Amino acid sequence: MLSVVKGQPNAEELAALTAVVLSLGAPAPANAGTPSVRHWVRRQQLRLAPSPGPGAWKRSGQ
Repeated sequence: MLSVVKGQPNAEELAALTAVVLSLGAPAPANAGTPSVRHWVRRQQLRLAPSPGPGAWKRSGQ
């Protein structure tokens, strides 16, 4: 629960404060764009060729 100790906030200010406080308790969203460690370990186990792209020449010597 929130209580205003000093000042006279309007409805918009209270709504903004409530949104910020509620967002602090929310879990961070998972980043689905980056591959997990399991993805790279699986590629190594299957002995798959390195993916093309920046740094591929470094990975080709493994």
